[in-house]
Amino acid sequence: MTPTSDDSPRTSRGPRRSRLRLAAITLSAALLGAGAPTAYAALTDDARPATTRTAAPPQKAAEGRPYIETSLLFGTARPNGGPPVTDKEFHAFVDAYVTPRFPAGLTVQDGYGQYRDSHGTIERERSYELILLYPTSQARPNDPKIEQIRAAYMKRFGQESVARIDDSARVDF
Repeated sequence: MTPTSDDSPRTSRGPRRSRLRLAAITLSAALLGAGAPTAYAALTDDARPATTRTAAPPQKAAEGRPYIETSLLFGTARPNGGPPVTDKEFHAFVDAYVTPRFPAGLTVQDGYGQYRDSHGTIERERSYELILLYPTSQARPNDPKIEQIRAAYMKRFGQESVARIDDSARVDF
């Protein structure tokens, strides 16, 4: 006679297999639960679900006062093939044209850049970046001074242009 599923003797493998499944499910649940806070910690406050958001600390007011930051980019290569503008020539220009117009201060940084000239040629040259900071209330009276500096440099050193970049800033000294 062949045993049926109802008469078959239980082997020790049946309950053991059930206990292993239960242990695996319990371990998986524990690992998923432990990983959840880590996953949420990696999210920004805006990306977190509403139930896990915490109140953001109050934002600190921005330091400083509103200023304009104007950067002027001065090339040193001369279009006519003459010798490049030297450090001595550039610093003499700053002393004669920039300092009288902006005696409160300025910053000069050495640079290297490239641009496409009016003939379509890519020119590479040593350059200077002049940075001016002034209160936003002084933007209108300073604009003609800045344009005078640009025009004087182009005329004195035969340049096609002097780039100007104006940006808002908050400044505290």
